[in-house]
Amino acid sequence: MLICVSFSSRFNWSELIPLRLWGRTLGLQTENSQFLLEGMPFRIFGGSMHYFRVPREYWEDRMLKMKACGLNTLTTYVPWNLHEQERGKFDFSGNLDLEAFVSLAAKNGLWVILRPGPYICSEWDLGGLPSWLLRDPEMQLRTTYKGFTEAVDTYFDRLMPIVVPLQATSPLHPLQYKKGGPIIAVQVENEYGSYAKDPNYMSYVKMALLSRGIVELLMTSDNKKGLSFGLVEGALATVNFQKLEPGLLKYLDTVQRDQPKMVMEYWTGWFDNWGGPHYVFDADEMVNTVASVLKYGASINLYMFHGGTNFGFMNGALEADEYKSDVTSYDYDAVLTEAGDYTSKFFKLRQLFTMVIGQPLPLPPMIESKASYGAILLHQYISLWDVLPSLLQPIKSEFPVNMENLHLNDSSGQSYGYVLYETVIFGGGHLHSRDHVRDRAQVFVNTMYVGELDYNTVELSIPEGQGFRQLRLLVENRGRVNYGLALNEQRKGLIGDVFLNEIPLRNFKIYSLEMKPGFMESLRHAAGWSTVPDYFVGPAFFRGRLWIEHQPQDTFLKLQASPGWEKGVVFVNGQNLGRYWKIGPQETLYLPGPWLRKGGNEIVIFEERTAGRIIQSVDIPYLGRTQYVD
Repeated sequence: MLICVSFSSRFNWSELIPLRLWGRTLGLQTENSQFLLEGMPFRIFGGSMHYFRVPREYWEDRMLKMKACGLNTLTTYVPWNLHEQERGKFDFSGNLDLEAFVSLAAKNGLWVILRPGPYICSEWDLGGLPSWLLRDPEMQLRTTYKGFTEAVDTYFDRLMPIVVPLQATSPLHPLQYKKGGPIIAVQVENEYGSYAKDPNYMSYVKMALLSRGIVELLMTSDNKKGLSFGLVEGALATVNFQKLEPGLLKYLDTVQRDQPKMVMEYWTGWFDNWGGPHYVFDADEMVNTVASVLKYGASINLYMFHGGTNFGFMNGALEADEYKSDVTSYDYDAVLTEAGDYTSKFFKLRQLFTMVIGQPLPLPPMIESKASYGAILLHQYISLWDVLPSLLQPIKSEFPVNMENLHLNDSSGQSYGYVLYETVIFGGGHLHSRDHVRDRAQVFVNTMYVGELDYNTVELSIPEGQGFRQLRLLVENRGRVNYGLALNEQRKGLIGDVFLNEIPLRNFKIYSLEMKPGFMESLRHAAGWSTVPDYFVGPAFFRGRLWIEHQPQDTFLKLQASPGWEKGVVFVNGQNLGRYWKIGPQETLYLPGPWLRKGGNEIVIFEERTAGRIIQSVDIPYLGRTQYVD
C-alpha cells in the first residue's frame, strides 16, 4: 500500500478526551475554517457504529478497537422505530440503552456525534421512522404535516431528557459536552437535501432540538447533489461520499464560507441486496482517499467503522428502478467485520492515523475466537396451518387491510413480519393482484401451494375444484424503503383489492404473524409438534437443539449446507437472527456468543417452502460472491 501524501503537522490530543476535560464551557466551535475544542485546534477522526446493530456485550470491544485504530469520535444514529415500537410506549433498556452506550464511549475516551433523526436512512426499515405513522392515510413523512410533527414532538419529549437530563431529579449522566458529557455535536435530520419536500421542515427539526436543551454544535449531512437543499441556518453543512471527486471538498465553500470541512459519511464499503452480489470496496483505494481528505485539512467520519447486523425484520430496502430489499448482514465491508474482527482496512488505517497523530496508539484488543459447533438436527416441526386455530386469532374484515392499519398493538398496527389473508372461493380462474401485494405473497388453495405474487408477477392461474375452498395469501413485508421520495408509500401486506376473474375478493380472515417474543414462547408450548418427515413443504416451524459444552462463542449458521431451506427466519433462544434466502448473496447468519448458553439452546426456523433436516454451525461467515464497488 502506498499512501501518497505527507503530513506537516501532528495532532496530539492526549488531553482532549472526555474524562480529562472538566470545567469545560466552550464546546466544539468553528473558527477560521477549523474546529476548536475548548479553544484548542481539533480534528474529528470519527467512526460510525450503531448500538442497535451490535450486542450490548460487545459495545466496549468495538469502542476499544476504534481507539486502537486512531479514532477519537464515535457517531451513532438513534432509531425511532425501535425506541417507540408502539405509539406512546418507549423503550430505552437493554440493547436500546442510549445513555449507557454514550457514557461507555466517554469511559473509553471517545467523543460522540449524535444523529437523532427523526429520519436516519441507514438501510434500516423506513429510515428509522415507525410504521404506525402510516396508519394516517394523509401522512406526509419528513414534512411539517401536523400528524408527523406531533409524533416527532412526543418522541423528542421522551428522547431529549436522556441527552439533556434534568440535573436535580434525573439519575442519568449528562451527555452533552458543556454539561460534562461526550456529545460534541448533534445532527439535524439526515440527508434532507435528497428529499427536500418542505422548505420549513429543517427549521422545525432544528428548533425541536434547541427548545429541548441541545446546546452543542449542530450539523447537517448530505451528498453533493443534495448539499445546498439540506442546509439550515445555524448548522454546519457536512458532505457524504465514497469517491473523492476533484473539487468536492472545495464545493463546501460555495454553501458556507470560512467553515471547517467535514465528511460526515465516508463510505468504507457498501450494503447488499437479496439476489445481488456481496459488495466490497478496495482497501488501498479507501485508505488513500482518507489520506487525501486528511491532507486537505478536513475532518472525517468512517461510515461504517463497524456495521453489525440487521437483526430481526429491521432491514431496509431500495426502490430505484425496482424494489430490492437489503440482506440481514450489515457487514458493509467495513473496517471491522460483522462479528467485530479486524480487516486489512483496520491495519492500513491504523498505520495512517499513527502517522497523522504522531504518537503510539493503544494496542488492538485480542479478537474473540469463533466456534464451529457442527451439524444441528431440526427434529420437530409444526405446520403453520396447525398453528392458526390455537395461537392466532383472526381479524375479520370485508376488505383487505394493510399491515399498518390492522387493529393490533394498542392501535399501532403491525410493523413487521408476515400477514395471512384467508377468504373462501368457489371454483378457480384468473387471480390478479393489480400490483397490490407488498412485498411477496405465497398463494395457497386450502394447503396446496399455487405460486407467488410480487412486484414482477401480478397474476396466477387458480386450478378449478369442487365446492368452496380457502384461498390463502401469505404476504411478507420484506423491508420498507429507507431512502428516496417514496417513503409515504411504504404500507405493507395487501394495500388494495386482489381480483379473481375480475371480481374483487371479499370477507377476509386476517392473521398477524409478527413473530414477537410472546408468540414464539406460545409456539414452544403448542400442541402438534411432531417428527420431521423425509420431505415436507412449508410454511412451517422447525426446531432443534444446539448443545454447548463450554463457554459459548460466536458462530455462524449456514442453511445452504444441505438440500432444502429456501427462505425464512431463524430464532435462537427467542432471539430473531434475521432472514435467510437461497438466492443469496448471504449464506450465513451471525449468531453472537452472548445469545447462547452452556447446555441446550433452542433453534426455531420458520421456513416458507422447502425445509432441510440439518443446519451447520460454522466458524467462518460466507456473505456471497464478491463484486467491487464501481
